Amino acid sequence: MKRKATDSSVAPKSKRPKDAIPDYCDVGPRKDEREGIIWPAPEKAMDEAREFLRRCASAQQKTLIVPDKDADGLDAGVIIHRTLTALGLSPSLIDVHLVKKGTNIHDEEERALMQAKTPRFVIVVDQGSRSGPPVVDGQDVQSLIIDHHLSDEFPKNATVVSACHYPPVATSALLTYEICKPLHSDIASKCGYLCAMGTHGDLGTTLKWKPPFPDMAETFRVYSKKTINDAVSLVNAPRRTAKFDVVSAWEALLHAKDPKEILSNKRLLDARAEINEEVERQTHTPPKFSKDGKIAVLRIHSAAQVHPVIATRWAGHLQSKALEIVMVANSGYIPGMVNFSCRIARCARNRDPPVNIISSLKAIADLDTTDLVQRMGESFARGHKEASGGIIPAAEFEELMALMKVGEKPDPVPGEVVKVKKNTTPQKNNLMNYFAKG
Repeated sequence: MKRKATDSSVAPKSKRPKDAIPDYCDVGPRKDEREGIIWPAPEKAMDEAREFLRRCASAQQKTLIVPDKDADGLDAGVIIHRTLTALGLSPSLIDVHLVKKGTNIHDEEERALMQAKTPRFVIVVDQGSRSGPPVVDGQDVQSLIIDHHLSDEFPKNATVVSACHYPPVATSALLTYEICKPLHSDIASKCGYLCAMGTHGDLGTTLKWKPPFPDMAETFRVYSKKTINDAVSLVNAPRRTAKFDVVSAWEALLHAKDPKEILSNKRLLDARAEINEEVERQTHTPPKFSKDGKIAVLRIHSAAQVHPVIATRWAGHLQSKALEIVMVANSGYIPGMVNFSCRIARCARNRDPPVNIISSLKAIADLDTTDLVQRMGESFARGHKEASGGIIPAAEFEELMALMKVGEKPDPVPGEVVKVKKNTTPQKNNLMNYFAKG
């Protein structure tokens, strides 16, 4: 059978170009009155943090490191540990406090546990950005908070260095690395991979390291990005399990000389296999949408912390002109509570104005005419503009869903003619089938 000749004079239809998604580091940094870049935090705050660490090392007193549970927080904590020992603080004087599942450092139980360790210096990393009493009570106790979560309020009497207002916002591990690097000549070589792990843990494995982020070429020459990323996956796994085994990840990081040692840690490998299985089991939940189509909500019930992973996965695949946020709500993580994670949908990352998850969640809550905002508490809409979430009572979460009108059909657009195709075959290669694949 002969093919029909094509008319070469007819130009083929060009595909509509996709909107380019800017790289994380493409955002313009803030500048001071002399046009100098302010990054990763104001230099005054960075110097105060360095002076705190020098004072801590020279005092030779009990020191408590309080890192968050994820790769960013744990890597930052190990950078602090190595810096203090390089400055001469005895390792026997350094202790770590890891908060329990579903709690934070502001809970009275956690404050009491930290107090019982009688520290003179407390260093909180990747958490703590909330108003409240001192991290640990005591006239002689000094506290330092190194964080990047969005907040203008902090515990009383703490020395604070925060990256949250200085784009491109550094992760806590990167901020800690930049603080500690000038304090000792060994930090760059011994902690570069920890900085890379923590940063990839929060910002993703495809991050392009552009200025003002530091040049990490030497780190990636020694350790491939695959090695770094695989180590991140393993370090994040234990805290996602129902057991909430953060201590295994901390011990693995603290005692490993490089990321390659982490890759063979049996406990971390077992935890990752457990989490992969649970993610696969839970990820097929179909989404429901808010009435305005801006938020997709997926509801799961799991004792494991898989809701952030599933939110990230769905955010990369769901697409619509209206969609802005993907929320995964987990009613099985803490009894009586709903833990939820929100991510900006990939299709909405280049919107103008930019999507702000925290502002969007607060705007929804403000639609309430009762005391819902107060009842949801301080753990609602925390984190970052691009990746937020919360922990709220189950009854209050249902009220939030009602305000969002989840599952209700959208109102018809005035003047819009709805076209219905007849005798069409349903598409087989759709999103639900994608996630149903084994």
